[in-house]
Amino acid sequence: MRVDRSILPQRKMVSANKEMVVYCFDTLVAHFNGEEVPPPAFDEGQHPLFVTWKKAVNGGEPRLRGCIGTLEARCIINGFKDYAIISALRDRRFPPIQAKELPFLQCTVSLLTNYENAANYLDWEVEKHGIIIEFTDPDNNTKRSATYLPEIAAQEGWTKIEAIDSLMRKAGYNGTITDSVRKRIQLTRYQSTLYTIHYSDYVSYVKKTRGGEPSVAGIKSH
Repeated sequence: MRVDRSILPQRKMVSANKEMVVYCFDTLVAHFNGEEVPPPAFDEGQHPLFVTWKKAVNGGEPRLRGCIGTLEARCIINGFKDYAIISALRDRRFPPIQAKELPFLQCTVSLLTNYENAANYLDWEVEKHGIIIEFTDPDNNTKRSATYLPEIAAQEGWTKIEAIDSLMRKAGYNGTITDSVRKRIQLTRYQSTLYTIHYSDYVSYVKKTRGGEPSVAGIKSH
């Protein structure tokens, strides 16, 4: 997960919903078809946000295919439109998602809320809070930062210290991690609302609301 570092307060409280995920699928389908994206069926708002794509094959556990977002509050309609594509095609950890993968994808949208400055690097709760860490690398005086969304630590089965240490590595710190290094961290905690649907749910939604099913590059949905 890559993040834009600027943090602004959200202006209007909005919760993640199915229509937002549908809009992300609409955006990716429109990209593959070279078409305009259908208008969204949700209200505008101002929030930091993330779009996550996962792929499940042969009934296996869904595996990450892309996750990128912004910690800066922005208009969510354009935000989801932008990050649906960025996370699908430009996450450097993965090759770009191809049209033929669509039937195996699930998408999650996250809206970030309730930013708070933590008292220390342990002042947060697993599963409840996402965390942003900022610290100065003691080896080369480089400023480093990274974030994990609220669900990550619980999904990985991490303790708070394990999550912090992993996040320090994610931020690019390669030195020895000690408690004195951890105490350099400035931690911001936040919460989120999220919504997930699979491509098959998206197809059902389109059939129900638009009277037809999406068609992409010869792929037939069932």
